[in-house]
Amino acid sequence: MSEKSDLIPSEKIVENRILLIRGQKVLLAPDLATLYGVTTKRLHEQVRRNRNRFPKDFMFQLTEKERDELASNCGQFENMKYSSVLPYAFTEHGALMLANVLNSERAVEVSIFVMRTFIRLREMLGTHKELAHKLEELERHVQDHDGHIQTLFDAIRQLMTPPLTEGRKIGFNRPEIEPE
Repeated sequence: MSEKSDLIPSEKIVENRILLIRGQKVLLAPDLATLYGVTTKRLHEQVRRNRNRFPKDFMFQLTEKERDELASNCGQFENMKYSSVLPYAFTEHGALMLANVLNSERAVEVSIFVMRTFIRLREMLGTHKELAHKLEELERHVQDHDGHIQTLFDAIRQLMTPPLTEGRKIGFNRPEIEPE
């Protein structure tokens, strides 16, 4: 790696910049520009020059409403509210494609961290889904067991309770004689 490697951000920094917009995990153009070591203007130029490399599932532009909501909810994007340009949002594949079109050593190095971060997030989500599924399965088993245990307790209680019916008396029965 080059001398610039010391300036490569950690996966944690990249992870903190990933946002969930329109149900997709994305990185915004200003964040990617900072990570890749270029200006946002240069990043936008490369996107315009290579538009055919960025289909809708790789990149989309935020609406004014999305931009304003993001700027009001996240202090780090506050200055974006006053920009006349709506920011681009790049999915995992779009961020990788962007590193390719920027064609700089730093962009290639940082894109590795970006990809690893997206992969780790995907694995974490998969683990949570698997854990949730196992928990639901366990709850179903416990509910079944609860029913069986309750049936067992009821049977034990029935065995412990003496029968309520009167049985035949044991011993000599004398017929009662009525006095005359």
